Amino acid sequence: MEFIDNLPPMDLMRSEKMTFVQLIIPVESAHRAVSYLGELGLLQFRDLNADKSPFQRTFVNQVKRCGEMERKLRFFKDQVSKAGLISSALPDLRPDIELEELEIQLSEHEHELLEMNSNSEKLRQTYNELLEFKMVLQKASGFLVSSKSHAVVEERELDETTYSKNRYADASLLEQEMGPGPSDQSGLRFISGIISKSKALKFERMLFRATRGNMLFNQATAEEHMMDPVSTEMIEKTVFVVFFSGEQARTKILRICEAFGANCYPVPEDVTKQRQMTREVLARLSELETTLDAGLRHRNKALSSIGFHLMKWMNMVRREKAVYDTLNMQNFDVTKKCLVGEGWCPIFAKSQIQEALQRATFDSNSQVGIIFHAMEAVESPPTYFRTNRFTNAFQEIVDAYGVARYQEANPAVYTVITFPFLFAVMFGDWGHGICLLLGALVLIARESKLSSQKLGSFMEMLFGGRYVLLLMSLFSIYCGLIYNEFFSVPYHIFGGSAYKCRDATCSNADTVGLIKYQDPYPFGVDPSWRGSRSELPFLNSLKMKMSILFGVTQMNLGIVLSYFNARFFSSSLDIRYQFVPQMIFLNSLFGYLSLLIIIKWCTGSQADLYHVMIYMFLSPTDNLGENQLFWGQRPLQILLLLLALIAVPWMLFPKPFILKKLHLERFQGRTYGILGTSEMDLEVEPDSARQHNEEFNFSEIFVHQMIHSIEFVLGAVSNTASYLRLWALSLAHSELSTVFYEKVLLLAWGYNNIVIRVVGLAVFAFATAFILLMMETLSAFLHALRLHWVEFQNKFYHGDGYKFRPFSFASLTDDDD
Repeated sequence: MEFIDNLPPMDLMRSEKMTFVQLIIPVESAHRAVSYLGELGLLQFRDLNADKSPFQRTFVNQVKRCGEMERKLRFFKDQVSKAGLISSALPDLRPDIELEELEIQLSEHEHELLEMNSNSEKLRQTYNELLEFKMVLQKASGFLVSSKSHAVVEERELDETTYSKNRYADASLLEQEMGPGPSDQSGLRFISGIISKSKALKFERMLFRATRGNMLFNQATAEEHMMDPVSTEMIEKTVFVVFFSGEQARTKILRICEAFGANCYPVPEDVTKQRQMTREVLARLSELETTLDAGLRHRNKALSSIGFHLMKWMNMVRREKAVYDTLNMQNFDVTKKCLVGEGWCPIFAKSQIQEALQRATFDSNSQVGIIFHAMEAVESPPTYFRTNRFTNAFQEIVDAYGVARYQEANPAVYTVITFPFLFAVMFGDWGHGICLLLGALVLIARESKLSSQKLGSFMEMLFGGRYVLLLMSLFSIYCGLIYNEFFSVPYHIFGGSAYKCRDATCSNADTVGLIKYQDPYPFGVDPSWRGSRSELPFLNSLKMKMSILFGVTQMNLGIVLSYFNARFFSSSLDIRYQFVPQMIFLNSLFGYLSLLIIIKWCTGSQADLYHVMIYMFLSPTDNLGENQLFWGQRPLQILLLLLALIAVPWMLFPKPFILKKLHLERFQGRTYGILGTSEMDLEVEPDSARQHNEEFNFSEIFVHQMIHSIEFVLGAVSNTASYLRLWALSLAHSELSTVFYEKVLLLAWGYNNIVIRVVGLAVFAFATAFILLMMETLSAFLHALRLHWVEFQNKFYHGDGYKFRPFSFASLTDDDD
């Protein structure tokens, strides 16, 4: 035990030691001190004003101002992106101007930009209306000419044409059109205009129903698309002319036009007036185009100037808001001259924090220094692991199940190796492993470029797990060499086969069989097993037994880690009444099964292990006969069965009664000790009642211990069976690879036709990429995840802690407003 205690601590094995600290900061240096702590990023502040609403806090006005500036900056960012400009990110994030000055600048820029947008929108609307007027003049004139010629043939009278009022045409033309002219109230009239093409069909139907069919509707698609000034999308329009008779029909048609958003324009019947009006519209369009271009250049110039400083301003405002939010978590002392803050920090960071606070005092010219001292805390400290780019992804896999309790053993240390290895056991094929390796190497090679880009959700997940993918691919290559599978094809990589044909006439191993003539194949599965009649029984037996061995080993590792947890927290009850009986129970049954598997492999025995394990329970005293693997096996089985039966009450009964005895002794004064230590012992014991000055509830503790014991006993069986998924998925992956190779690629290659061969190769490549490399990878990943979260971690891992989240500017830059 002394040797274990003297071992150097591992960085990832247990979370960093934390300390609860208090800061008393003078008002004049508070802002600078919190800013320096944000740059350091090693102190997690505690909210001392949790009972107050955000509007009751001290620095609420400063937070509101920063929020308003963030809104303006988001508006600028949106405008810059819509204009197609790029906002440059400056490397220096330190503010060059004061916050008040920046606030004034942002207000001026916003007012200027809003005014430019308003003017541009009005000009664009006028331009669109003139453009529509031009297209109506061009299209409607053709309808009027054809209508007039048709009227001559039919000898119909067209005494008056009514034009709807339009505020967009020139005043002189409107006066001429609306002036007195030949009219006949009983004659045929028309209304011309333009409507969105998507509404044209509904518009025509509505007109037909409203006039009861007493109208003639002509339409033509506009040649030019128009930009919507609000959404800036190009819209396709349709020009229409509606011929009708009567004032009542005219009123109905105008109302329907208004409801459908159709714009009506007056078109004179006289060809000369049409030409004159067209010339005036074209002249005004040319003027507006020039004005719009000049306004667009001026707006882009202003946006470019804003975009050059945008990232720096956004970072500055984001930091200022974070500082004031942190200051709002602190309390004023009674004199209103100091701020009092509390929080958690790692012990190794105390000197760095003190140095930052001293710099803040010096830089703010404060006459009073900042007081920084450690305090006792009732609540459990946060969990903090120092990870790097390689270990971070594995730690995230563990944290997705639950954050480790403070200073308990961290499964991520072992997950770094066991997770990719168990994945590879299910995915073993060194051809597929090379494909995964290439993908991982591409992600790692472009690491610096991809880390600075905004990635999609899938790509971001893939990039975050690039080192997990790297180890998964390397272990897949290793297991593929063990299985001797390269896209399901075996190769004689490590020498010749240990088997040969019975005689010289043997030409096909599938029909005649093989005999062993030399030493076993040096590494992995002999390639001669592929295609033989006993291939599937042999590989099934191998992978199934191997899965049980891996499962029992990993579950034993989990129980051993529970011992180190109990030893670290000085919980002797957990060692005596949890670790010891669990080890005895698991290894009396499944440890013994693993031993039988190894002995059978080493001796080449034909014993039936199913029969041995079943009759170990049903009739342990019977003679084993041909199923005996070693001398003394029957008495050993009886002994192990008795130990397994004893281990169940050993787990269930002693611990609750001992806890009850300790509680009675403590409160009757028979045992004296440090109260904090005793409560901490109760706190760290996984199955003890966590009562802080509460009534001791024996029945609750006993039921909890009973549930835990039953869960372990049943879980020992179900968890061992769960590891058989390693065999099942490995078999499925191998058989799928074989099917795609033999029934697709080889079948296509058997035809002497280049087209069939190319199609077969394409189907094989598609199946390999999308089914074997994507779906099978995801399937094996999820099953390996389950084995770690459930079968491994439930033996020792509580996962009921909370993460250390320090106040840090580095984490703010990742937030996208």
